[in-house]
Amino acid sequence: MRRILLVLDAIKFEHTVFALPFAYIGMVLAAGGVFTWWQVLWITVAMAGARTLAMATNRVIDRHLDAMNPRTSARALPTGRIAPRDMALLAAVGMAALVVAAAQLNDLCLKLLPIAAVVLVGYNYTKRFTWASHFVLGFADGMAPVGGWIAITGSLDMAAALLGFAVMFWIGGFDMIYACQDIAFDRRQGLYSIPAQFGVTAGLWASAASHVLTVALLAAVGLLLGLGIWYWVGLAITAGLLIYEHSLVRPDDLSRLDVAFFNMNGYIAVTMFVFALAAVYSK
Repeated sequence: MRRILLVLDAIKFEHTVFALPFAYIGMVLAAGGVFTWWQVLWITVAMAGARTLAMATNRVIDRHLDAMNPRTSARALPTGRIAPRDMALLAAVGMAALVVAAAQLNDLCLKLLPIAAVVLVGYNYTKRFTWASHFVLGFADGMAPVGGWIAITGSLDMAAALLGFAVMFWIGGFDMIYACQDIAFDRRQGLYSIPAQFGVTAGLWASAASHVLTVALLAAVGLLLGLGIWYWVGLAITAGLLIYEHSLVRPDDLSRLDVAFFNMNGYIAVTMFVFALAAVYSK
């Protein structure tokens, strides 16, 4: 049990809460609230598999960088508490779960699976050559609501694409905030991020702009689907949480960054799901 908990902590499995509610939002909106528990099960398995694949490969690919970075040097892989082969095996398990889940959902999910796998693994390399890596990570998470939508309809629609881009800018925006704490290390190692490239202030402004786009895209989803008052209440709360998140960090004070990154974004994901659910079922 202790080893299992160590592995789950290594891949931060609890952070699945960021993207999973948006996968459910895609599912609920696509189905108009009429879905089966079988679909819920396999969408959940797919999300858990995708998250496990992405994070396990991230830990293996970045293990040498993590060992040199004071912020991450105490992680399980750099300290030898977990071997790279164990994490690689975990990635394989995640991939297998993703394949099985996609096969249980529909043909389009299965056909798009190779693209999803390439993005989930490939984003780990992007910070080595482009400061746009934040948006590649965002795109990887943005596949969650798109996948949830496709799992129900077997097709890709405009609303699903808007949801995907909303999540992309949301995740990309808070990844910029998170990257502010690694500016010195990234510059020494020749790694790319918007804060490392342009400074903390520019990084925080770019993050804020990304989150404005997030709210705008979510509003477009509400208008396109004709969602009711509860959706707009949820979106207003989400906008307020994003504003509060940005109030927690300043160029000269990143001491509350973890609260902004972990707590606020978990609240945002759950808030949007709860109020999207309420909007669908109150029609």
